[in-house]
Amino acid sequence: MPGVLAAEGGYQVFELGGAEWFWLAFSAATAVLALLVGLSLMRGVLAADRGTPKMIEIAEAIQEGAGAYLRRQFRTIAVILVPLVVIVFVTSTAVAGPDGDEALSFLQSGLYRSLAFVAGCVMSGLTGFIGMGLAVRGNVRTAAAARSGSLPAALKVAFRTGGVAGMFTVGLGLLGATAIIMAFQNTSSAILVGFGFGGSLLALFLRVGGGIFTKAADVGADLVGKVEAGIPEDDPRNPATIADNVGDNVGDCAGMAADLFESYEVTLVASIILGVAAFESIGANPALGLIFPVIARAIGVLASIVGVYAVRATPQDSSAMAPINRGFLTAGILTIIGTGAVALLYVGNDNGNEGWKVFAAVVTGLVLAQIVSRLTEYFTSTETAPVREIAEAARTGPATTVLSGISSGLESTVWAIVAIAGALGVAIVLGGGNIQFSLYLVALTGMGMLATTGVVVSEDTFGPVADNAAGIAEMSGEFEGEPERIMVSLDAVGNTTKAVTKGFAIGSAVIASVALFASFIETIGGELGLGLEGSELFESPLTSINVANPTTFIGLLIGGSVAFLFSSLAIRAVSRTAAVVVQEVRKQFREHPGIMDYTEKPDHGAVIDICTAASLRELTTPALLAVLTPVIIGFGINYFALGAFLAAVILTGQLMANFLSNAGGAWDNAKKYIEDGHEGGKGSEAHKAAVIGDTVGDPFKDTAGPALNPLIKVMNLVSLLILPAVINLQDNNGVRYTVAGLALVVLLAAIAFSKRKTGTMDEGAPSDSPVARASRPQTTDGSEAPERLAVDALDRWIVDLGDEDVELRAQLNQARDKLGADS
Repeated sequence: MPGVLAAEGGYQVFELGGAEWFWLAFSAATAVLALLVGLSLMRGVLAADRGTPKMIEIAEAIQEGAGAYLRRQFRTIAVILVPLVVIVFVTSTAVAGPDGDEALSFLQSGLYRSLAFVAGCVMSGLTGFIGMGLAVRGNVRTAAAARSGSLPAALKVAFRTGGVAGMFTVGLGLLGATAIIMAFQNTSSAILVGFGFGGSLLALFLRVGGGIFTKAADVGADLVGKVEAGIPEDDPRNPATIADNVGDNVGDCAGMAADLFESYEVTLVASIILGVAAFESIGANPALGLIFPVIARAIGVLASIVGVYAVRATPQDSSAMAPINRGFLTAGILTIIGTGAVALLYVGNDNGNEGWKVFAAVVTGLVLAQIVSRLTEYFTSTETAPVREIAEAARTGPATTVLSGISSGLESTVWAIVAIAGALGVAIVLGGGNIQFSLYLVALTGMGMLATTGVVVSEDTFGPVADNAAGIAEMSGEFEGEPERIMVSLDAVGNTTKAVTKGFAIGSAVIASVALFASFIETIGGELGLGLEGSELFESPLTSINVANPTTFIGLLIGGSVAFLFSSLAIRAVSRTAAVVVQEVRKQFREHPGIMDYTEKPDHGAVIDICTAASLRELTTPALLAVLTPVIIGFGINYFALGAFLAAVILTGQLMANFLSNAGGAWDNAKKYIEDGHEGGKGSEAHKAAVIGDTVGDPFKDTAGPALNPLIKVMNLVSLLILPAVINLQDNNGVRYTVAGLALVVLLAAIAFSKRKTGTMDEGAPSDSPVARASRPQTTDGSEAPERLAVDALDRWIVDLGDEDVELRAQLNQARDKLGADS
């Protein structure tokens, strides 16, 4: 019964021979090697020079802010995870062996799955913490290397800083999965789902929280600093500058490392769940289907290690992009060679060229990664038509800038999903009509896409490291000539690598979700005891999701809306928090005019405190949306509606993620294109319009868009976890409606809470915190100043008013300016 035995939580019939144990030991050793390489890279980075005292002072402020934020975030997440551990436990089921005996009791299954869930959370969080911890130390060392006038030295420090995050991502991911397989063997699929869920959930938390922090600070810094005060980016006079640099690390380093960790893990979990049944369906050794994905991952890790060390600039390289591409290409070629050898020599071709087919599926994933990379680069690079069209549109104002960016982002989603559909089509053709083997090949395509994750994470972390290094260089005022050119070059390349890695994460999320969706269908067959396999299982009326059924169609409709609601929550959180940041920055400029002539220092701590408090306050609602919506649909309607819900989530989530990420990236680079001297250059009307476009795009590309990747996978894994209970309780209306009703009440309350207006700057902040103190202006004798309180009230009114009444807004601005002058 391969169709049943492949289902989530099922007992998989296979026997691990000597060769399989060798490869598992090889994979575990490779994972440990990756961790050791990460530690070696870390030691090398920390040994580099930190630069001048001024540079060290700025870097330490960024380190302090990033560390404080992440510690507070992990404490908040720990509280949220407690009830989720209970849910993971109670949704577990006993695992029956082929002879009907219990392989795992309910208690054992629940306990082990819960522990795996916690392990997934810890490992995902650890990759983010380590990646960010070194990034905030590698930034100043990168700047110091650039200050010496050496591009090779600066690139080496920056990329190897990212390499630490890359090695810990692949090392911990491979070690966790291999350890679970070695410990639980035939019941490992039941435990691996919990491990993948933990990694995905932590990635969602880090993505949402970090995205809100970084973009609230960025938007606030740009609106007041560039547009109103007319000072450049990363100017030390801007009170939001340090918070902006902190945000680059908590969003792009911690968030992306955790995001790619869970993508890396979920594609492996999907391959393992489907592999045993797939190979049994073609008459091959079932253990091959389980072990091959693990070996392929280990080969990718070894290739990534070589790829990271291969990134070396030569005197002939004018840009850092060429050596980075060489490193990525090296890792890809080594992966193809190694995977091909294992596929042909270990898997073999005794049952219908299966060795060639699994190899072709992995190569398809690698090719898809390149296609997605090139598409992302086309729609977001300053060298291509879409970005230059946006820059040209900026000459006629902010409205045409925004419209041009939206148009470009919408088009980019079409070609990305066509590429993904093409890759899925190749996997299906390779499967030769065997649906189980085809689905396994789909999962391997996702694995191929992330085969060189170690290098991909290195590229992504390189982006914020280079960005921070450029910020430190700007704030220190000690860079000019060749060092300044090197920093500008590294920063520009970093923007490209960040955009490309977002495309990897989005594409892999969709393919992993399709593979998990197949496991969803097989779980239905297992829970209903249908005894069907292959095409018969997927074509059975009891497993087929028929959207012509009105109740099933309801699930499809609601699933299609989730990505929009999630994006709304994330963007609204950035908008509200940015408004408070704007008030604080304006206030500091108004009350401390000496900031502009460097006779007074801005209070960076107040802005960091605002962003930290807001991002943690806004964290819960998106997480509840991801966890509770499948519960509402599954228990409130039925498992058919839940399946349709998942299909719609995968589709609209991918489309929205691509649109938001690429539109935001295009606006960002259109601004940079103008700043390079095109379309009027810095300070022109076109530049001001482009800054507004970039500001609109910031929460698109760095908050809502990237967070949709873990959202899709969290919903898939939650659905897999609750599916047995949904099916077993389908005739118990009292219990299932109670569960769905309670989940609905909690979710609606959370959404209502998230929609409330932020009434004061110090909402939710401790009375002695910087944000609270900043919101209580005082006279020289320590008493509150009514005029200043009135100015703050007018500021909040103007922000809330938006563009609803231009005349009233102008009058309020005049009154605020007069009160500000009087006070």
